[in-house]
Amino acid sequence: MSESVVLSLPCASQDASPLPDKRQVAASFSRAAASYDSVAELQRAVGGALLDSLPKHFAPERWLDLGCGTGYFSRQLAQRFPASSGLAMDIAEGMLQHAQPLGGARYFAAGDAERLPLADGCLDLVFSSLAVQWCGDFAAVLAEARRVLRPGGLLVFSSLCVGTLQELRDSWQEVDGFVHVNRFREFQRYQALCGASGLTPLQLERRPRTLHFPDLRSLTHELKALGAHNLNPGRPGGLTGRARMLALIDAYERRRNDAGLPVTYQVVHGLLRKDS
Repeated sequence: MSESVVLSLPCASQDASPLPDKRQVAASFSRAAASYDSVAELQRAVGGALLDSLPKHFAPERWLDLGCGTGYFSRQLAQRFPASSGLAMDIAEGMLQHAQPLGGARYFAAGDAERLPLADGCLDLVFSSLAVQWCGDFAAVLAEARRVLRPGGLLVFSSLCVGTLQELRDSWQEVDGFVHVNRFREFQRYQALCGASGLTPLQLERRPRTLHFPDLRSLTHELKALGAHNLNPGRPGGLTGRARMLALIDAYERRRNDAGLPVTYQVVHGLLRKDS
């Protein structure tokens, strides 16, 4: 990958849906860089399935790990494609500072998925696992992927859609009317945007995954350690009162099953090709 591929620093773009401010997202995930990998069981499983979905004989010369986080999948991509040249990119500079010493990608850069600081047609693969759910304008993400891919190049991504953390959302709904849980797009919106992107969808599925926790504290600790606690506009300010927390625990406990407290993630899995 030549040095001329990286053209400029990322620019902020306007969100098209009521998702968190990008500066908040970047700051939250930067703070979580040191703790992220210790609680990333779901993230590893989802990203591993994404890697497995790539065509068997596909061998990109240049790839991008978009929203690379701690660089775990940058290192996996480098192992799978040892003759390739890779770029790890994230909006959270704290994540990049954590990832770079661990290697994997040839280059590391801060960048916004909605406005990639990359030249046209410079990549064969854009890989992005559980990052684009934080982008307010997913149509722009798709347009940028199409722009930077060569003909025959692939975009493979995972994201989250409506129904994610539904048990926590429903439990809070029984307590008060505030936004305590991150919002996500509907799966039908992903379908519509991918269909209109100019890329050819080869695979677009919703794959629910359910984790179980021994108690509510374990769940909230994991969300904080991931940097994925509630970042949405409209969340209540100040500390949550003890009475409300006790009410939340009581509401969630009514959803307990033999495995523990269930937490469902509605994972969107997409594989799209640029034909021309």
